[in-house]
Amino acid sequence: MTVANLRQRIVLLAIAAGCLAAQDSPRAVLPPLPPPQFVPKPGPVTDGPYAPQAILPGGVVVTLYSPGSPYLHADRLREAEQYNMSAAVPGRVSSIVNIHNPSIEVHLIDGSINTGAAVILAAGGGHSTLNVGSEAADFVPFFYNYGVNTIILRNRLRRDGYNPQTDEVYDAQQAIRLVRAHAKDWNLDPKKIGIMGFSAGAELAAPAAVSFPDFDKKNSGAGDPLAGVSSRPDFVGIIYPGPSPFARSRTAPPIPRNVPPSFIACAGSDDQVHAVWADEYFAAMLAFHAPNLEMHIYANGRHPGDPMPDGSRMSGGLTDRNDTPYGTWQYRFIDWFRDLGFLSKPGVETKAARDVAAFVKQQPRSAGNGTGRGAAPPNKQ
Repeated sequence: MTVANLRQRIVLLAIAAGCLAAQDSPRAVLPPLPPPQFVPKPGPVTDGPYAPQAILPGGVVVTLYSPGSPYLHADRLREAEQYNMSAAVPGRVSSIVNIHNPSIEVHLIDGSINTGAAVILAAGGGHSTLNVGSEAADFVPFFYNYGVNTIILRNRLRRDGYNPQTDEVYDAQQAIRLVRAHAKDWNLDPKKIGIMGFSAGAELAAPAAVSFPDFDKKNSGAGDPLAGVSSRPDFVGIIYPGPSPFARSRTAPPIPRNVPPSFIACAGSDDQVHAVWADEYFAAMLAFHAPNLEMHIYANGRHPGDPMPDGSRMSGGLTDRNDTPYGTWQYRFIDWFRDLGFLSKPGVETKAARDVAAFVKQQPRSAGNGTGRGAAPPNKQ
């Protein structure tokens, strides 16, 4: 071995030794991650009625009833709500339970893009939880892009001792009245206020579409601050619904002539029970000849929470749903919403309002039974 080769080998060994030494030397420790900021949490328990807290920045929270309202359970009014937080996303409220002082959380639109339309969101959860994450909060930025104001309904639940067909529906109807009463304060168009319900939340939206005359009559006393304010929704969204008032197990109510237009979306064969409930509502409205009725039943899809072949569970709300057409139902709603004039400027009469007014003036096509069931089909020319 030459002297030059020996020197080269010594240099290489020195470099290798240096690399090993660098690997073994202690590395500077990264600082700990900071905790998440602005994590929403329930309000404290006090001597007064519980004060619901906003779950999203900027939310204006208004309780539905005055503390002495007969609709409330005074013995539970002080109890705090309970949040179920996402395990993976810091600060995300997935669902809420123990709701005894129901409320709305209002998220408004900048004046330059504000259409004046407002959607009250009634989340699902089987009346056991209120899934405000996927079926309410996620819609705030979505509807903002279209100039639509968003209101998150925090209604009471069966798990906490309330009746879905009375107490929970009353909360939805009261929310519609309350939003309409504050329309001027919030720069809303009082003729463009509606409700969208998901699963169990659709069990609130569907009766709100037909039972508003009775609710308004019962709450018309001089002592009611909302007396004279209608609980009629100007539109209704019914998304993968639970049973409606037109389910075969129930006695169908009469449908008022000024019934609002409805948009319905659900999966089909793989969510058969909810598809049947969607179809029952659709069939009743179709037989009644209610204007501007639209329904989408998707071939590929399941109900939120149902198991998937890969071991995961079907998601809900706005999620992509594994890149299937069912994951785009919200854009079909926007198409329908735009077609009926709800995305026009505030104060401009909508096509929906004109069509309802014309329908009210028409002579009913069939004597029927007033429920939409058994009515004769329209005459074919």
